[in-house]
Amino acid sequence: MCSLDSFVKVLAEFLGSLVLLLGCAGTAILASKPSNGFGIHGISAGAALTVMIVIFSTGHISGAHVNPAVSLAFASLGRFPWIQVPLYSGAQFLGSVCASFMLNAFFQGDPNIHAGVTVPSNTEWQSFAVELVISAILMFVVTAVATDPHAIGDSAAVAVAATVYLNNLLASAISGASMNPIRTFGPALAAGEYRGLWVYFFGPILGTQLGAGFYTLIRSS
Repeated sequence: MCSLDSFVKVLAEFLGSLVLLLGCAGTAILASKPSNGFGIHGISAGAALTVMIVIFSTGHISGAHVNPAVSLAFASLGRFPWIQVPLYSGAQFLGSVCASFMLNAFFQGDPNIHAGVTVPSNTEWQSFAVELVISAILMFVVTAVATDPHAIGDSAAVAVAATVYLNNLLASAISGASMNPIRTFGPALAAGEYRGLWVYFFGPILGTQLGAGFYTLIRSS
């Protein structure tokens, strides 16, 4: 029964990650077409709505981490078993890759097919700093709504989605506002574009550790 429960949670992470990438990267591809009139608010809204949908649909099953950096941060806080981190992370990366190749098929022949790839707009170190900061902000909010009984409960998805929206407004033009290794890895693999890939692993991983740590420190005091 325990193994079945674990399988269901891992499956939920796979499906949630797949939907996350379809929504976030797909919106970015559509926004790259001037005729659609999406712009930065369209990209931000697409990412925020996708995150909200994923949390509402899988949060009660697996916690809706859909982000290896979040799984690592929760494990560091002692709120998620370390033994499950590789399982969750594997499912998250697999969902990302599957979604990215699905988008390749959906937009085959489109000149903007790889617009969903997040790459540094300026220097890699600048993008690293931005990813670290926005990931810390995101994880600060996630830790608050997921671990604090005095937090907003059922409105957690709205709070996290609003944070994603804000972070996209702040960082899309600089780093692509990834905040998540799988948000970058799948599209990068599908496009064969690996420029600055390290930024989108180390930035979110370090940032989420900082965000979780800051909230825990403030809450305990």
